[in-house]
Amino acid sequence: MGHGIAEVAALAGYDVVLRDIEDEFVQQGYDQIEWSLNKLAEKDRLSQDDADAALARVSTAVDLDEAVADADVVIEAVPEKMAIKKEVYAELEEYAPDHAVFATNTSSLSITELSEVTERPERFCGMHFFNPPVRMDLVEVISGAHTADETLDLVEDLAESMGKTPVRVRKDSPGFIVNRILVPLMNEAAWIVHAGDATMAEVDATTKYDMGLPMGSFELADYVGIDVGYHVLEYMHEVLGDAYEPCPLLSEKVEEGDLGQKTGAGFYDYEDGAGAEIPHDEGSEAVKNRLLGVMANEVAGLVGNDVADPAAIDRAVKLGGRFPDGPAKMADSAGIATLVDALDELHDETGEARYEAVDYLRDLAQSGGGFYGDGGGDESGDAPAFDAIAVEVRDGVGHITLDRPHRLNTISVELMDELSEALDTLADDDEVRAVLLTGAGDRAFSAGADVTSIAAGGGDPVEGVEISRKGQQTFGKLEELDKPVVAGIDGFCLGGGMELAMCADLRIATERSELGQPEHNLGLLPGWGGTVRLQRIVGTGRAKEIIFSADRYDAETMADYSFINEVVENDDDFEERAFEYAKRFAQGPPVAQRYTKRAMHNGWEDTDSGLEVEAQAFGLLFTTSDLMEGVAAFTSDRDPEFTGE
Repeated sequence: MGHGIAEVAALAGYDVVLRDIEDEFVQQGYDQIEWSLNKLAEKDRLSQDDADAALARVSTAVDLDEAVADADVVIEAVPEKMAIKKEVYAELEEYAPDHAVFATNTSSLSITELSEVTERPERFCGMHFFNPPVRMDLVEVISGAHTADETLDLVEDLAESMGKTPVRVRKDSPGFIVNRILVPLMNEAAWIVHAGDATMAEVDATTKYDMGLPMGSFELADYVGIDVGYHVLEYMHEVLGDAYEPCPLLSEKVEEGDLGQKTGAGFYDYEDGAGAEIPHDEGSEAVKNRLLGVMANEVAGLVGNDVADPAAIDRAVKLGGRFPDGPAKMADSAGIATLVDALDELHDETGEARYEAVDYLRDLAQSGGGFYGDGGGDESGDAPAFDAIAVEVRDGVGHITLDRPHRLNTISVELMDELSEALDTLADDDEVRAVLLTGAGDRAFSAGADVTSIAAGGGDPVEGVEISRKGQQTFGKLEELDKPVVAGIDGFCLGGGMELAMCADLRIATERSELGQPEHNLGLLPGWGGTVRLQRIVGTGRAKEIIFSADRYDAETMADYSFINEVVENDDDFEERAFEYAKRFAQGPPVAQRYTKRAMHNGWEDTDSGLEVEAQAFGLLFTTSDLMEGVAAFTSDRDPEFTGE
């Protein structure tokens, strides 16, 4: 973690001193940074010159006095042991400048207790990065009991300058947000199997396919390291009580040294076995409600104790845990009353403290509401229009952003529903003269379908047909829209994401973008219109090449194939450049654009039909004020100002 945080800071332009207790350890960290930067350059995530410049901003030290003499911020990432961290801060206080802010990269330990070792508790906070820091967007910024607001503001600004998304944890609480949700969820999964209430396969099938999480609970424990979650649980048990007692199934694995992927075996065998092979069809509604109930209880505990609000919790878990939806929203969708009933039944049966619903959750159930009232929500408590997308109208451009950066903007059923609604709204808005479609973050326009959530009903051909039709119809609204549509592509544009881009009228992409239809690698075919639309754009031969090969293509190649209209340099301001590109078309004659689009699309299927639409439209345009304005502007040598009349 230490070298990863140092790399992120250096990439953001900061001078960084990487310090450890021995030269060997420091050099290993430095070598890892150099390797990672070169990999980023090889993948065109940054230029080699920028990689070299970032590395040049990193210096190394073993002597603590030398390391922190000029430090403005010290980010500590030593092992997750309170005694070790306290020892470090006692020594650090002796050498660091008085103005320096201390930030601990702890995943669960008390910020307050650590800060009290120092003489600057008001300038001490938690800054919890997620592994690997270069790739993970989330940073939990945690307040201790003595932390000044100015310190939290400074560290949040620092995280943002590093390209991260900070989420503030308002109160020092074990596990903060993400681990407070994920670790009890892992523990409950273990208790279910330990009690003989379900098999490991049933629990992981439920978690991964019925709940749509990126991994099964046991699969995730193996991936993170069983010992990591277990030690967090031990701390939570010590501080918060019996509700967090670690399941013996976890302690046995830790005692045996079977810690997951890193040791070759955990709950699954990664050396002699096939690893986590999780069946699609063994999910259980009872297991789902049990896990959701425990998760909802943790959310309610955080909200009720003013650690964080539902929106911050959802944002953090989506970014840090790769959840398709936040736990508060998932609980609302399941029904708070249903989950409280499940908890009460378990509490009556077992008497276990972990099933005792907290007051805040019980109050929500009795009121008939949810964390977001009637669903959805933002930080102010108001229901937003959308969750999986964002919509803005500016200068005649309706800008739709696929807003799932934690999932590379993959397309879920929820996103399709919201996209459909947004397109209907923009179609009826006379102020909108063009539509721009982009993806949030700088890694993907859209990496395709959210396979985990969409394939939850795998094996059902009827459901497969319906999902295909839903995508075809939703994406088809872009073609049917009587306004120019531009897709701004930066990063991955794969599978369903590329099928979505096909429905735009024009496409602009950065040099680093990668496009392709990888469905054949999954034993599928493009199911959201790709088999039909792609050949219209690039020709039948090229379309077959792209689909059959399942390869990825760079933007320049796709421009040669006539899929991309314009390729631009990699640019942090790409979204604004794409907006200006779309704005050009928003200034065109709306009526003429509408009928031009209709004529061209009719001509795809039937030349005569297309020509007839063209002729009728040509005649109609003779009656418009836009035509008079266009002629007047032409004769006056000025730009026309079309009104759509």
